[in-house]
Amino acid sequence: MVKILPQSFYSRPTLSVARELLGSRLVRILDGVRLAGIITEAEAYVGQDDLGCHAKAGRTKRNAVMFGPPGYAYVYFTYGQHWMLNAVTENEGFPAAVLIRAIDPVEGADVISLRRHGRDTIGPAKLTMALGINGGLNGAGLFGPGSGIWIEEGFAVSAGDIITSPRVGLYTVPEPWKSMPWRFQILRR
Repeated sequence: MVKILPQSFYSRPTLSVARELLGSRLVRILDGVRLAGIITEAEAYVGQDDLGCHAKAGRTKRNAVMFGPPGYAYVYFTYGQHWMLNAVTENEGFPAAVLIRAIDPVEGADVISLRRHGRDTIGPAKLTMALGINGGLNGAGLFGPGSGIWIEEGFAVSAGDIITSPRVGLYTVPEPWKSMPWRFQILRR
């Protein structure tokens, strides 16, 4: 039987959570159908000092979930058209999260393919479209099936199979935050 990652999994340093989410299974129940994909890419955002993080300006209505307890979904709308899924990490009151950037579909691939018009799920907006993730899931617990979205244990990914690089899309963020190697990807062979 597959085990859902417990809330305590997220109550750890964000960089560890981001790296260890690789190989895990993101699950979404959509219209009674189980859709799932292996997480292949994630980015870490760590606290108000991280100038790439939404929390840099303090607590707002948009980012309030980041300041809450770990293990909850922080889902936000960006560029006027895309939803993004994050897993809140660390301790309540310290705003940190992991952006889930890509999955490889493993369950419900036919539905995922239809929702993506046959295109891939490599990119945070692509995976939210594929899994029907929107603002209604902001604040949903990722550690139990009651919310319709959760993350299950997957397989361990060895250090040699992980690429680290700077986070994507931080065009106006100053150094050193722009170049922090806080993006983790499974090496595609």
